[in-house]
Amino acid sequence: MKKLKMFKLKSLFLTVLGSFITAMGVSLFYIPAKIVSGGVSGLATVGFHAIGVAPGLTYGLLNGVLLLLALIILGRGFVFKTIVGAAGISLFVQLLSYFPPLTFDPILATVFGSVLYGVGIGIAFLAGASTGGTDIVARIIQRFNPSIAVGRLLMIVDGVIIVISLVTFRQIDLALYGILALAISTFAVDYLISKMNISKLAFVITSKGEELSSMLVSTSPRGVTLINATGAYTGEDRQVLICALKNSEIPEFQRKIENFDPSVFIIYSESQQIVGNGFFVYR
Repeated sequence: MKKLKMFKLKSLFLTVLGSFITAMGVSLFYIPAKIVSGGVSGLATVGFHAIGVAPGLTYGLLNGVLLLLALIILGRGFVFKTIVGAAGISLFVQLLSYFPPLTFDPILATVFGSVLYGVGIGIAFLAGASTGGTDIVARIIQRFNPSIAVGRLLMIVDGVIIVISLVTFRQIDLALYGILALAISTFAVDYLISKMNISKLAFVITSKGEELSSMLVSTSPRGVTLINATGAYTGEDRQVLICALKNSEIPEFQRKIENFDPSVFIIYSESQQIVGNGFFVYR
């Protein structure tokens, strides 16, 4: 029960943090430089410069309508995971809009804004949440046509919004900057999630396999797979322990192993994704 509560608090914190970082990219970089990379942020930028609508208000209204549609079509489970991120980014975008812009240079705004935007969205995804916006649109469309990938739907929706910015601002350069920002932010999201999925596999070769595996099982949350082996050069019997680890667990793991058996031989291998037994797959 306590672990579940801590997990929920961590998810809530990450969702709020992701919303804040995303809002920094929008309010401090995108909107001042008229960078439209799609999504609700793009509509907020167009609305602010074209008719003077407060960006936070645009976020709040659009996300409110989309969440209502999602509640009807996708159900409460999806909405509950999204509402914190959607409300958070609406609030933070408006609050940060009162701060002076960090730059009006379109190149700097494109690069730094898109990195912040992508990292913020990625952090929210890691918490199992979303900041709303076009993510909801894509999920709703996919409900009626499951064969269409969400990524393709998002690209289409974002492309339409970039075209709207081109018609509004009548500057091809700004549209090109928007496409560049969309590419960078998408890469930032994918990179962050892929890095979070990477773990390590440890192959421990030892003559004290049973004792060593018992020690590891009793002193760490990770399991151990024990395989009997024979050294090809020495012909001596050995055991190979296979352990799946997070990067942060390696120093303590290695210290325990070497203290227990100084003659141990350890091989670390990088794993792109591990499923089950305490390992969570981020998508």
